[in-house]
Amino acid sequence: MFKLMGVAFVLSACVLVGSSVLAADTASDAPASGTLRHVVLFKFKDTASPEDVARIVEAFRGLPGKIEQIAGFEWGTDVSPEGKAQGFTHCFLLTFKTAADRDAYLPHPAHKAFGKVVGPHVDKVCVVDYWTRD
Repeated sequence: MFKLMGVAFVLSACVLVGSSVLAADTASDAPASGTLRHVVLFKFKDTASPEDVARIVEAFRGLPGKIEQIAGFEWGTDVSPEGKAQGFTHCFLLTFKTAADRDAYLPHPAHKAFGKVVGPHVDKVCVVDYWTRD
């Protein structure tokens, strides 16, 4: 009887610890170490001209100069041979030191203005934020 109760206690403890780990993965607070990445993928409308796309890329590239919370920025276009991009052609990767920095970026007037530039030309947008892990 006591062995059964001990096993039940250990299983309960594992479930609680596992739940805490899952909760930490979804929380906006930083883990003990790591960097917050903000990944943005664009699938442009068929009507978007190369000039429209170039203007959008340049506008996005200008955001780090206007929003001090952006700690890093890079971008590129899809070159994967797998053919699984589902029409997403452009990837932008922003780095933030804290969740608060990312949260300040989202409603920033420069970010909102960028949204007005890109909006008419984008068919789909995919955004994923994650904390880097070792």
